Amino acid sequence: MKRRTFLQSLATSAAATPLIANANEAVLVPKGKAEHCVMLWLGGGMAQIDTFDPKAMGDAKAKKAGSYYRAIDTAVPGVQVCEHLHRTAKWMENITAMRTIHHDVIDEHAAATNRMHTGRVPSGTVQYPSLGSIIAHGRGAAAEKVPAYMLIGYPNITRGPGFLGQKAGFVYLTDLKSGPAGLSQAPGIDTQRQNRRRELLDVVRQSGAGRFAGDHSFEEYNTAMGESLRLSGPDFMRVFDLTEEPAELRNRYGSELGQRCLLTRRLFQSGVRFVEVSHNMNFRNGTGWDTHNDGQLNQHLLIDELDQALSTLMADLQDHKMLDKTLIVINSEFGRPAQFDSGGGRGHYSKCFTSVLAGGGLNHCGGYGVSDDLAMNAVENPVSVPDFFATILAAMQIDPTAYLYDGDRPVPTTDGGLPVGKLFA
Repeated sequence: MKRRTFLQSLATSAAATPLIANANEAVLVPKGKAEHCVMLWLGGGMAQIDTFDPKAMGDAKAKKAGSYYRAIDTAVPGVQVCEHLHRTAKWMENITAMRTIHHDVIDEHAAATNRMHTGRVPSGTVQYPSLGSIIAHGRGAAAEKVPAYMLIGYPNITRGPGFLGQKAGFVYLTDLKSGPAGLSQAPGIDTQRQNRRRELLDVVRQSGAGRFAGDHSFEEYNTAMGESLRLSGPDFMRVFDLTEEPAELRNRYGSELGQRCLLTRRLFQSGVRFVEVSHNMNFRNGTGWDTHNDGQLNQHLLIDELDQALSTLMADLQDHKMLDKTLIVINSEFGRPAQFDSGGGRGHYSKCFTSVLAGGGLNHCGGYGVSDDLAMNAVENPVSVPDFFATILAAMQIDPTAYLYDGDRPVPTTDGGLPVGKLFA
């Protein structure tokens, strides 16, 4: 009997309780308890050896492979992070750095970004949904009149709903001051005029529903339009006014990434289920997390920013009694090698890198998986991308062994992924 068939038969006999694989046996694992999930997306490729999996010091000028920054101890004995994560180090009892993530996409950012958003190898026949859309589809919003999935960053198809359709899609914003794209009321348009516009649009939509009955493209557009109108009311739009928060807290969160994280907490309080926060501030070091050449010199600016935002978000969630109900994911398309390139930076590396889980009621251990002396090969507990996704979904109370449907075609939620059992109490 094939492994997948065996596990599926066990799942059926156990009332579809999620299963995981530990050593040579399949064991039942309690469902997670997280209600919300935020993914901090570090576009470009976070260097594991310079952040959450530090090793012996290297030397960029001498082309000696190794870490660029000094390692420091954390709240978890035996687990270290780089010196620029000193605030986060105090929270490692609530964090697990997954140090042995791996896939086979090396030199192409778009393909690797797709892999780490969908958990899948691209297919010519199936447009797979992103992690955010899977969670939005599986759990829906936690309250009425809010979207299930918000994106704070630039939209693209990789982050989208794929075959799940627009109901599992995102509402996005790129500017905290202007709010979600298409939802903010235009300057100079009063409520009366806005209502007249809506009445005219209703006529057009009703006419279109008759003229284009059964047309998939029109149905998708009409659904998206309906969602926009539903969400553009004053109650939801008020969530984006960060001036309602104490100035001291806003200052503690720090720069743009921190303000996005503060907004994320407010979105969760309003009932949003999943938020992706993009940290693509290339102007900080010239390259963002894609630290080729001179981008390596000021990589610490990005790490410091991440450290401040993450540690403040965790403290803020704890103060609001939300940390155990909120799963924080730090993700990137791949890692970086220990070796330095000709310009003193680092290239791309996908055979062993780090993604991070925090909060969410998991049984955290500071670090899971062991890499070699250069953080380039898994020595213990390698974690595939499907297993990483299955762990996130199980934490979010979604059965990773269930099926989604592309029309009437069943598609496994993950590509054979099983949750990492150690992280579930």
